[in-house]
Amino acid sequence: MARTARHPLEPLDADEITAASLAVRRAHPHLAARFPLVVLHEPPKEAVRADDPERFPRKAFCLVLDRNDGAAYEGVVDLRSGEVDDWRRLDGIQPPILVEEFTIAKDAVKADRRWREAVRKRGIDDFDKVQIDPWSAGDWPVDGVDPSRRLLRAACYYRDQPTDNGYAKPIENVIAIVDLNAGEVVDVIDGEVVPVPEVDGNYDEASVGSIRADLKPLDIIQLDGPSFSIDGNLVTWQKWSMRVSLHPTDGIVLHRVGYEDGSRVRTILYRASMSEMVVPYGDATDGFHWRNAFDAGEYGMGRNTGSLTLGCDCLGVIEYLDAVMANDDGEPETLENAICIHEEDFSILWKHWDIHSGSSEVRRSRRLVVSSIATLGNYEYGFYWYFYQDGHIDYEIKLTGIVQTRALPPGESDPFGTVIAPGLSGVHHQHLFNVRLDFEVDGPANSVVEVDTTAGSATGHDPHRNAMVARETTFMTERQAIREIEPTADRYWKVVNPSRRNALGAAVSYKLVPRSSPVLLAQPDSRIGQRAAFASHHLWVTPFEPREMHAAGDYPNQRSGPDGLPVWTAQDRPIEDTDVVVWHSFGTTHVVRPEDWPVMPVATTGFSLLPNGFFERNPSLDVPAPESGACRCGDSCSCSHDHSTRGEMACRV
Repeated sequence: MARTARHPLEPLDADEITAASLAVRRAHPHLAARFPLVVLHEPPKEAVRADDPERFPRKAFCLVLDRNDGAAYEGVVDLRSGEVDDWRRLDGIQPPILVEEFTIAKDAVKADRRWREAVRKRGIDDFDKVQIDPWSAGDWPVDGVDPSRRLLRAACYYRDQPTDNGYAKPIENVIAIVDLNAGEVVDVIDGEVVPVPEVDGNYDEASVGSIRADLKPLDIIQLDGPSFSIDGNLVTWQKWSMRVSLHPTDGIVLHRVGYEDGSRVRTILYRASMSEMVVPYGDATDGFHWRNAFDAGEYGMGRNTGSLTLGCDCLGVIEYLDAVMANDDGEPETLENAICIHEEDFSILWKHWDIHSGSSEVRRSRRLVVSSIATLGNYEYGFYWYFYQDGHIDYEIKLTGIVQTRALPPGESDPFGTVIAPGLSGVHHQHLFNVRLDFEVDGPANSVVEVDTTAGSATGHDPHRNAMVARETTFMTERQAIREIEPTADRYWKVVNPSRRNALGAAVSYKLVPRSSPVLLAQPDSRIGQRAAFASHHLWVTPFEPREMHAAGDYPNQRSGPDGLPVWTAQDRPIEDTDVVVWHSFGTTHVVRPEDWPVMPVATTGFSLLPNGFFERNPSLDVPAPESGACRCGDSCSCSHDHSTRGEMACRV
């Protein structure tokens, strides 16, 4: 049987994944079992806080698809006994799309007579040159097709050469509907014939031609090695500590994020991860209105994570974490270099030049970067957690890749997109994310407070009409905490521990500072408006419940109607001074630019978490000032010197 891990929050290793899938097959031999998920069944928080791996059994959670009848099951396997402790059938549920189903769909589509005829009408006879892109079916009905079947929609593109950018040549208005369990096409949508664009969308060096020749090398060298350490999945750096892993659905997961303050590590977050993201397209035509991908719940951010390459994806002195995940057979596969961990110089941390004494103090900021990159079809998403020496955290998502395109009839414009090349449009769309933040600010009992800074006075005394006041509202129940950003009030939200006070008498807290961000633009009564209701508000707060992990529910694939946050918060449970989970929705609306073609430069979205009375003063005062002398290549530099000399000084950490 699989070994016991050193810590309850270490992800499953290869032996444990094998043991879990074998236990399921042994207990249910009649199933034609496929395994969309085999992951750690996270132990109760009490076990983790006690740091006692022996206190609770080590368990694995399994999601199983039976190819015989299409039924889905959840099971929990005790890895010490090898027994399936819990087993239940999920009625009306479709698990996320499996990796093997990409091939199943492609083979079924290219073998279908109706699809071949539709493609031939567009002047294409060589089906090997057609790229098939699988799309989740959503909840859109197809005439004559039982909606309980496991369905997928397939769009297609033309590649004259295998390395061509297929999105330059969409085969418009040809969509196949595939039954993945049967491995057959059940319908083909063959609409208006639109010419395949004659566009060159390639972007490699050979296609670009003239390449810049004046870019000098930029080397990052840390002669003494990096300042962080890694033990298993425990990462420590500059007073920070956290456990880092890769979840097949959520991507990067951080557990037990804390900051060392004096003799103890003070907790900030119990668990932080992406809970869901949705990419709704704003094109009302038959070829696009159903394209609304839930990239976490329908495909899996972790399952679609790629191996990172030094000098390309990460630059500097890098350490990597591999990820072991189950494949569709339930067998372990290792993704090497799944998570990149490194340090970056980040300009100045703090600085002041005292004009009276002529002295100056400045420290350079260094940050720890924890990152991964996932490819979902045409898009890449880079997920970056940044940790700083002053106790604050940034979360940033970098979006790049290739925009989704549609072909246009000759001479036509596009009301739902931007013309980016002759006969080719980049379709308007949104990228909307939700991050689940299970806070533990100096302990598990927290409250959430909204802060708006407005004109006026708390006392009413404002004779000069210049007063400002920070107005605070503590949320008592879930429905009160469904909120949007308000940039004119510089709105932010504090997670406070009412029972812990700093020396100034204020409750310790961390504040969530949002960026400017849209909400879901689809109408609330639309299909996607109901399925992705989490994206219609920027903030939700719930009391901790172990089963509530994903903003749109655990299984959005082919689901109709709302699930997740709008369903849970309808209970209007109390959330004051309790174990709270904060759910933050944010993202970007992408009106495509010509400059986004043929591959788009990185765009970013995200938020910040800042200590707010958590410390009694600037916690980075102890970052050392450097010695005078020459900088060593690649080191961060900070200086302490007398400006009265007016001389140039180098500096060394």
